[in-house]
Formats: sequence, structure tokens, C-alpha cells
Amino acid sequence: MEVASRAYAPYSRLRVGAAGLTGDGRVVTGCNVENASFGLTLCAECGLVSALHAVPPPATDSTAPAPLLIAVAVVAGDGDPLLPCGRCRQLLLEAGGPGLLVDTASGPVTLGDLLPASFGTADLAAHRDQAAPSPPPQPNYGSQLLHQSQGGDRAMPDVVSLIRAKRDNTRPLTDAEIAWLFAAYAGQTVADEQMAALLMAIYFNGLTAGELRAWTTEMIASGETLDLSHLSRPSVDKHSTGGVGDKVSLILAPLVASCGAAVPQLSGRGLGHTGGTLDKLESIPGWRASLSNEELIRALADPGAVIAAAGAGLAPADRRLYALRDVTGTVESIPLIASSIMSKKIAEGTQALVLDVKTGSGAFMRDQARAEELARTMVALGAEHGVRTRALVTRMDTPLGRAVGNALEVDEAVKALTGEGPDDLMEVTFALAEHMLELAGITASPDEAIASGRAFDTYQRMIRVQGGDPDAPLPVARHVRPALTAPETGWITGLDALAVGIAAWRLGAGRARKEDDVSHTAGVRCLAKPGDHVRRGQPILELHADDESRFAPAADALEAAGTVTIGSAPPPRTPLIVSVISAADVADEVGA
Repeated sequence: MEVASRAYAPYSRLRVGAAGLTGDGRVVTGCNVENASFGLTLCAECGLVSALHAVPPPATDSTAPAPLLIAVAVVAGDGDPLLPCGRCRQLLLEAGGPGLLVDTASGPVTLGDLLPASFGTADLAAHRDQAAPSPPPQPNYGSQLLHQSQGGDRAMPDVVSLIRAKRDNTRPLTDAEIAWLFAAYAGQTVADEQMAALLMAIYFNGLTAGELRAWTTEMIASGETLDLSHLSRPSVDKHSTGGVGDKVSLILAPLVASCGAAVPQLSGRGLGHTGGTLDKLESIPGWRASLSNEELIRALADPGAVIAAAGAGLAPADRRLYALRDVTGTVESIPLIASSIMSKKIAEGTQALVLDVKTGSGAFMRDQARAEELARTMVALGAEHGVRTRALVTRMDTPLGRAVGNALEVDEAVKALTGEGPDDLMEVTFALAEHMLELAGITASPDEAIASGRAFDTYQRMIRVQGGDPDAPLPVARHVRPALTAPETGWITGLDALAVGIAAWRLGAGRARKEDDVSHTAGVRCLAKPGDHVRRGQPILELHADDESRFAPAADALEAAGTVTIGSAPPPRTPLIVSVISAADVADEVGA
């Protein structure tokens, strides 16, 4: 950590220090040195290996060969362990051999674990020009690794053996094996069908806490990470697992930013019956989802909030793995969901994170126990990676608010920012806002931010920064018709979120495949919701579409038994916040 403080890292702002213990008891160090020509950047390990050879031990012949390294630690400036990159692993191989101990977040591993099947001096000797001068004698590390791969002391990783280990649930995978797996998959050594087989084994047998931590770490390390530490505002983000009518992010990001936080909301698109935040905002004329890192940082400085697509360089391993999960029926695995979500959120550099984990008929996790398990898993991952994380488990049995669909939801979000939001929508929004501000260390009133107009002003500036015109009229559907009439007079006691979500999807508001287009105008407006009194034959919903042929399949989804239930008395009010899970609640799981 001391040598990291002397690093020259003006571009990445990631200060790295490396320290190595030699066989004669010395400690040699190095720090990273960056350059405006990025390819000339030197890792901290390069400086360490150079110092090993350049600085002779006291009272020793300066011409004597450098002693071998026996242990190396590489850390970021805050002390978090970092794994050497591929180049540095090769450098360390000749400085310490495969038995060199390398510190990791879960304890030391050998360099042989981190660099299997390496190129060594034995390979060089076998293929060099015989007429060339002989190099000085060196330890035959290449033959040692060959011996190990052929059944010696420690065999190098093999993807089939890893698949079998998870399939048969015989043992957990080591950090080194998982690091090798991701490197080999990125390098095309591990094929898609092999990774798909491993994902299926994980689907059935899960991941231990240690495996999940290493898996998520490798997903983060597969791409770039953002550094938001230089912002004048504390950063805090929010993620929702998705629901029907969930336009909370559109309100929450500018609301929390107007209270003094920086909100880097990297969002996604809708799939199936759950809507996507980016699809909704793209109904605003001129608004664009893709921003460069520089544009994102400027927006976080002022107005303080940004809702954008995650860049291609952020956790790219997740993109490939999700595509495999999508076509192999392994999407619903809790550890794989948790690592997918948290790898991107951690990589974006936020200091704090609040999760909205939905449960109920319209949610991805219908079962409350599984929703809470997912919430606990993600909170533990956040804590392990230094992100202050909290999760709210919220109900999604009824559409949130009264609008379901892209432009319809933007319109309702704007009304909410001016103080006219539906009660259920504002209940969830204010709860999330309060937890976000608490984790960010900000004392402010979300109610006051809306009442004063600050939140709405921040929203308008946020839209303008991304090229949108917040004053332009939103697109409207060419065809509107009522649907789902009340079967009797009474109080609505239930309105199934899943049925409404499927209807909106069939009207064109959602997509069946990621590459499908969506209609900005299609959707469903709830004319009545649970707690409202209706008369027999009164329309409960209103359908919006540009294509009249879409009305029939949407109506079919709504006519199923149980979509709406009527009672003789108003239903009891049920809080939408089911539970709150903090880092303290999962303290026994962190580091397990």
C-alpha cells in the first residue's frame, strides 16, 4: 500500500503497488507507471521484477544471480488484492517459478495455478536455433509444469474436470481454476458448449460463497471499470429486477440527484412482460442511451444523474454468458443472476447501491423466499467488493402505478416528479430514495425535493444532457380501446400484474427476443386498480396500439380467469415493502 501511494497513474487513477519476498529475506517493490501512450504503461509487477535484478542484496556480490521470489502481493491503493495480468504472470514465472505464492482475496495460490501450460525455458531450449549462443542456465519451470500436467504434484486445470466437479458436486472450484476458466473462455480455448454444460451444472448445484465471489471477480475483471471517486458528490445507484409498470428509475435518479448525490444508473432493455428503462426513455424525441465514459462523468457532475446503457467494455464476460444462459434454460439460477447484476454494478464504480428485488405474479422471482435469497446473495457480493449495498424486497402482484408501456410510463413518471404520482408508485420510490440517501450519507427530504420542483428540474436537465427534448410531446398510439370489463359491481381486490404485462407485450410494448423492436406508444392504462369501486360492465383497462390486429391477442391474455377479482368490501392495505436486507444481515455470509 505504501509503494502504491507513489504510483504514477493519472489516466486510470488505479494506483497499484507490488511487494515481493525473496529467498534471502529481502522485500522488493514496484508501482505502476502509466503513459499517455497507453501501450507503454508499466505494471507494478514489472517494477518489482526489475528491482529484483537491479538492486543487489547487502554484502553480496553484485554479479551474483538474483534470488528467487517466494511470495508476491499486489494491491490497489486501498489495499484490495489484485491478480497479476497475463504478462506479469509470465514475468513472475522466471522470477519465482510455479511454486511462487501469489496473494488473492481468498488467500495465497501458486503461480502454477494462475499460469497453467505456460511457455518456459524448456520450450525455448527445445526450439531455439542450435547455432545461437546458449542462454545462462535457468530452472526448468516448463518441464515442471509439464510433469504436473501429466499427473505430478498438481495437475493444471481442465475444463472437463471442472464440469464434472460441478456436475457431481464433489468439491468447490478454486479461485485459480475460475480465473483460468474465464481466461480460457475469453481466449476461445473453452468452447461455448463446454461453458454451457458448466452453467447447467451450476444451475442444478449452485455455487459456494467462495466460488461466487471468485466468479463475480473474474466477470468484473473481464473488462473496464469506472472510477467515480473524484466526483464532488457521493455516488449511489439503484437496480430493479423488473416488474410491470416499474418506472421508478425515471423518477428516482433525478430525485436522488436533486438531493446532492451522483446517480450512475446503467440500465437495460425489456424482455418479455417486464419493461426496460432504456426503451421507455427512447420514446422521448432525441434522447440517446449510449454515452461515452467522458460524457457519463460530465453528466454525473451536473446535473448529477444519468440513465444510460452499460458500455460494451463493462463486464463483457457477462454479455457472452447471458446469451448462453438465455438459450440453455439456465437464466433462473440465483448465483448466476446475482453475479450478472452485481458484476456490472461494481464495475461502474458506484460507492453505494440499493436493490429493488421484486416478488409476486408480475416479478421475475415470484416466490418470496427465492426473492429474499437473491437479495441476500447480492448484498453479500456488494459488501465483499466494497460497495455499500442494501436490498428492498417489494411486491409486484399488481402493476405499479396506472401506466404500463413506454411513453405511457414516461408520462406518468413526469407527473410523479411534479407531485401527481399514484400512491403505490410513490410508496416504493420514496422508500428507495430514503435508503439511497442514507447509504450516500446525505440528509435530505425526497418529499421536499419534489414539492420544491428541484427533482423535476433535475429530470429535465438529465434528459437534455442526453440529447432529449423534455418539453416535446410524447408519441401517442393511433388506436385506443377499453378492455376487461368488471364482471360485477363491487371493490376490485386483485388485478394480476402478469396478465397485464403480457397484454402490453402483445400490444408491442415489449419484445420476445433481444433484437426485436418495440413500440413506444403501445401499452395498457389501468382505469381502475385494487381498492377502487367499479360497476358491472365498467372497463378496468384501456389498451393502446398502433396496429389494431394486436388488440385480440392482448385481450386473450386479459380474459384468463383471475386477472381481476371483485369483492364486497375494499381489500386491506398491504405495504409494498416486504423486507429490507442490509450488509449487517448477511455479515456471516461475507467471506464465507
